Amino acid sequence: MNFYMSPRLIAYYLPQYYPIPENDAWWGKGFTEWTNVAKAKPFFKDHYQPHYPADLGYYDLRIPEVREAQAAMAQAYGIEAFMYYHYWFGNGKRLLERPFSEVVVSGKPDFPFCLCWANESWTGAWFGEFSGRLLIEQTYPGREDYVQHFYSLLPAFKDDRYIKVSGKPVFNVYMPLNLPDIQMFANLFNELAVKEGFPGMFLIASRYPHGWNPMHYGFDGVIGSEVADIRYKAHALFKKKKRYSVKKAQQLVKRLLNTTFFNSEKMPVVVEYAQIIDQLITEETFDFDYYPCLVPNWDNTPRAEEKGFVYHNSTPSLFGRHLQKALKKIIHLPQGRQFVFIKSWNEWAEGNYLEPDQKFGYAYLEEIKKQLSILNA
Repeated sequence: MNFYMSPRLIAYYLPQYYPIPENDAWWGKGFTEWTNVAKAKPFFKDHYQPHYPADLGYYDLRIPEVREAQAAMAQAYGIEAFMYYHYWFGNGKRLLERPFSEVVVSGKPDFPFCLCWANESWTGAWFGEFSGRLLIEQTYPGREDYVQHFYSLLPAFKDDRYIKVSGKPVFNVYMPLNLPDIQMFANLFNELAVKEGFPGMFLIASRYPHGWNPMHYGFDGVIGSEVADIRYKAHALFKKKKRYSVKKAQQLVKRLLNTTFFNSEKMPVVVEYAQIIDQLITEETFDFDYYPCLVPNWDNTPRAEEKGFVYHNSTPSLFGRHLQKALKKIIHLPQGRQFVFIKSWNEWAEGNYLEPDQKFGYAYLEEIKKQLSILNA
């Protein structure tokens, strides 16, 4: 049984902090996410790069004590659970599964969790078109692969720590429209869950078109995808060099984002965090569950360099304002479904993380604790 407070804050969790043979082959021996973080550089005046971790340092997720420390930290500041990124490429092919597998098998840390199926191919870069090289392809072999996928996850679903809604395991599909047979997938996962003693699955979609109704496809809710929409729309304008000059693209992005920014051939797109956060949670209301996605910061220049996207001048107090809007957005939902997702706990190379760094320390976590205290006062 899950015990939770309302609202339910769940942070995405990236497992790419230990070496694997595939990353060794693609990027060099010993590559982890820290490789990108450590080589980061500033691109403009007052650009906050590089980011240095504080208390936990450049950790290795093969070490159980690291995972214990992360969980204790998250729990102390009001995070209910981690949502681990899960990579299933089809035909049983998985990557970066070790940390989560060890969490399930060991029973430690005693901290709730759920899973996000990050169902997209890996290319030669996480963002942008640096080489166009396909590293590993996301495939969908069909029904039997979905069955195999479900049963590979069943030990986690049965774990008392797994986040559930009315007994249904929560499972996030990151790119639902990539599924060639989305309705079949949803129906099958629900059928198998019932067969194994659950009331069904609680399926949540990310990265969906605006106005997409999850209920029509066997899903139960959506996680706000505004951050991805803004980022990709802005970059798309700058890619159309034959159609737009840089100056013209800047004007178009300014209207699109309603914020100040700058960009050139040798600079990332830069927007002010203070002005962008109001666009990261929609004002619209829906007749289905919409869960806001908080972003403490964003700066993927450690990965994408000049083709990156930067939310400039993020501060804990502004993040607190962002959180206030998110909490208001879910207050009408039934208890148990008042989810707020945070991207992320530890995506350091994209600049969105809650773990303490050497500039802000625990300030972002303190802001979460403060806003929850105000809500419960």
